[in-house]
Amino acid sequence: MISTLLFILRGCSAAMAMLLTLGISVVALAAPDIASVSASANTGRERLSLDRGWLFHLGDIVSPEVKGHGASYGYGKAGFAWGPAGTTYDDGDWRTLNLPHDWAVEGPFDAQENLAQGYRPRGVGWYRRYLRIEPAERGRQFELQFDAIATHATVWVNGILVHRNWSGYNGSNIDITPYLRYGDEMNTIAVRADAVPMEGWWYEGAGIYRHAWLVKRAPLHIATDGLHATPRRSPQGRWTIPVAVTLKNGGKAGASAMVEVTLRDPSGVLVASRRSKIQVPVLAQAVAQLPLAIDKPLLWSLEQPQLYQVSAKVIQNGATIDETSLNTGLRDMHFDPARGAFLNGRHVKLQGVSIHQDHAGVGVAVPDAIWAYRLRRLKELGANAIRFTHGAPAAEILDMADRMGFLVMDENRNFNISPDYLPQLEWLVRRDRHHPSVVLWSLFNEEPMQSTEAGYQMTRTMAAAVKALDDTRPVTAAMNGGFFGPYSVAHALDVVGANYQVDAYDKFHQQFPNVPFTSSEDTSAFMTRGVYSTDQSTNVFASYDEDYASWGNSHRDAWEAIARRPYVAGGFVWTGFDYRGEPTPNQWPAVNSVFGIMDLNGFAKNAYYIHQVQWIKDQPLVHIAPHWNWAGREGQQIRVMVMSNADKVALLLNGQLLGEQQVDPYRMNYFQVAYAPGKLEALAYRDGKQVAHTSVETTGAAVRIELVPDRGELCGDGRDAMPITVRALDAQGRPVPLADAEIRFAVHGAGRSLGHGNGDPTSHEDEQGPTRRLFNGLAQLIVQSQDDSAGELVVEASAQGLAPARLVLPVRATAPIATQPASAAPYNTVNYWRISPHSDVRPDPNQALADFDMNTWEYGDPPMLHAAQSAQPGYRIFRASFTPRKKLADGGGMLHFLRLAGRAEVWLDGRLIGRKDDYAPAPLRVALPAGSGARQLNVLIEGQQGQRSGIEGVVRIEPAFP
Repeated sequence: MISTLLFILRGCSAAMAMLLTLGISVVALAAPDIASVSASANTGRERLSLDRGWLFHLGDIVSPEVKGHGASYGYGKAGFAWGPAGTTYDDGDWRTLNLPHDWAVEGPFDAQENLAQGYRPRGVGWYRRYLRIEPAERGRQFELQFDAIATHATVWVNGILVHRNWSGYNGSNIDITPYLRYGDEMNTIAVRADAVPMEGWWYEGAGIYRHAWLVKRAPLHIATDGLHATPRRSPQGRWTIPVAVTLKNGGKAGASAMVEVTLRDPSGVLVASRRSKIQVPVLAQAVAQLPLAIDKPLLWSLEQPQLYQVSAKVIQNGATIDETSLNTGLRDMHFDPARGAFLNGRHVKLQGVSIHQDHAGVGVAVPDAIWAYRLRRLKELGANAIRFTHGAPAAEILDMADRMGFLVMDENRNFNISPDYLPQLEWLVRRDRHHPSVVLWSLFNEEPMQSTEAGYQMTRTMAAAVKALDDTRPVTAAMNGGFFGPYSVAHALDVVGANYQVDAYDKFHQQFPNVPFTSSEDTSAFMTRGVYSTDQSTNVFASYDEDYASWGNSHRDAWEAIARRPYVAGGFVWTGFDYRGEPTPNQWPAVNSVFGIMDLNGFAKNAYYIHQVQWIKDQPLVHIAPHWNWAGREGQQIRVMVMSNADKVALLLNGQLLGEQQVDPYRMNYFQVAYAPGKLEALAYRDGKQVAHTSVETTGAAVRIELVPDRGELCGDGRDAMPITVRALDAQGRPVPLADAEIRFAVHGAGRSLGHGNGDPTSHEDEQGPTRRLFNGLAQLIVQSQDDSAGELVVEASAQGLAPARLVLPVRATAPIATQPASAAPYNTVNYWRISPHSDVRPDPNQALADFDMNTWEYGDPPMLHAAQSAQPGYRIFRASFTPRKKLADGGGMLHFLRLAGRAEVWLDGRLIGRKDDYAPAPLRVALPAGSGARQLNVLIEGQQGQRSGIEGVVRIEPAFP
């Protein structure tokens, strides 16, 4: 029952007042003719960004307790959403922002919060956004897509609960077609993000931290992830793509169409195509099978990641009504139990890293361009494989992995086969199975049930679900034990993954010589960038690779154990980057992990150079550590670490040879050097010839700031972002490795600051504030272009005692991202009307209706009309309740009837406030008297014989005209 009824009687209870923000689905007296679909409904697909224009409120908003006849009845009805989930909620004082958004990174550090989540409060947040859908689009199919929301999410559209999601790592694709309103009445999307639940023991962020989309399609269309195009190689070496296209029919009748698929090679040349007719029943789906053969395959590899494009079209009456495409690659990945991994018949060792998804300054709301930077840093490291831990990455990241040439272990988050969770795994496989970079499906990470009968049965079920969707890739899991029992989940896996089980490598291979095996996680070494003396009292660890977890190994030991065993396919270092939370073995004030090969900004630690010289063979390399600024330690021994992939290294101080050593490819090389200021050099030799050189120098005091951009320009699309390295230089222009000045930033022009970091795992600075202190000489500022901008982005950096720096970045005009405009809502739409029975005599417009009377009066929303041929003279009352927004409740608002048919009286709270004296349909504007809280609106309409009468258009409360 609508809330109007509860305000007919004076003295409403608080529970009744709550209902002003609620509503239920209603049936209009007369509906528009929607039997025929408009012409635009058959236009092609649009995928429009919904990132811009969200309103945000931090903290939960609790509804009053539901009591009484009307409230209890209405609460169980579709559309009867309370408070911020409903359509009439006043969000006028909410913050406006763009997605992606992580509110946890904005919050303060708190020693009372969970160390696993980085000592950051999480809680609950609300998002709202308004959409206008044109009447001409009626008949199209609309899907709301959220790429991820942390952690549990509830979504309402126009006050109707349309979706719940139970993970912060999977996407949500929601058909919202049935719930939409068209034309002048806005659509309201509301999202409650509950970040109190934890899925992991690391920082997970909070909020809508990936992209959001609105997809518009014809009634007959290709389903989301409905283009299945995973290449196959036959035993005879022939390549095919058995394309399958899943069509959905949201129309009003069965439909037939032609499905056409095409294949283009990496240069864009059409190499294959095929067509097939298909019949799709109404409100059902069907699959078209169109296998394509490839005569002269160009293979995808790490060195040449060549991508084919598969496109699918749906054609009716000679016109394309829907089309989609994806990239895929032809590659043969094989895991041999004795010899490890082979890509296209060529042996490859997995030189992998495990990574979480947060970055300095932005939390988990990482811009696509910053992800590209992170993957480029891994490529420069020599990594060829990535394990995305412990949940699905954003789709854009896998696109990057395809283009850049990485092998990916794609990992499921929740080890669970219940109806709430198994679909998450199936979604992952459907979305990602076309990516050539994905070579392993991982079911879980370190589950205590991995050696139980229940765990084995769950694994069998999950593996079968994967195989039903993609049988071209092996299934693995990251096990940290339980390999040898009768119910080991290893018996249900294609490739067994081991976390930190170096002592079990040989035993497993001996007992199961026919089972492929890889390290799925290894190392867990501690290292603080720029630090060369361990002091756990201050939560720092030396960079000599000698501190590691009790269950783990040093970087050198872990890789040697993998590299010396041919049957181990490879490994994934824990981790490629530092990440927030899990500050093992530290606690407060440490807030970040120190496992990373790089820090939270992507700045290299010594581990970076250790792995680089082990993993890169075709380029001679040499690195040296530590820095050479040791004032006060003259004459004392400094331990020097030299890392090289050459045959021999030599060390010189101020031009004097200190010694030479044969390179140890696993252990690295060490020298003891009596400190003297100057220049320390390392030379690398192959076959007696010098092939590489590096040095460190004693610098002077810092005198000025330097800003080093990662690229030369930004794209002005409002999404492109860039890391800028911030450092201090001495008078000779050399970076000062121990500089710790506090830098103040000012960013203006065609962009803004997103945040900053410095790699200090104990820093509690505001990551999005105006200042950041250098940590061991470095900090990073992240900037982003403004929406649809062009011109110059200017960054200014200053610090006490240092000459300031100014960086001007060109922002290039770029084609804007296709976006569904965000509609402002400075007004209320009056919904959820009750309509009295017809009366031949004028009734009392303020007559009472019992709270429990659900049946005497009809329900309706505009248009609420009598057709001319059946219209009778006489009266009806149209009644609704609303609470005006605060900005419109002070006498500055207006009731705007966009179209009103018949003579009318407008009553508000029992008082006549306006009239319409003629019968012809017309708009009506009536000043809204000042008043807060619940308002009851009664509209008495008198109709003429043979003419339609009623509320024909939307009714809004909006700002008064000047």
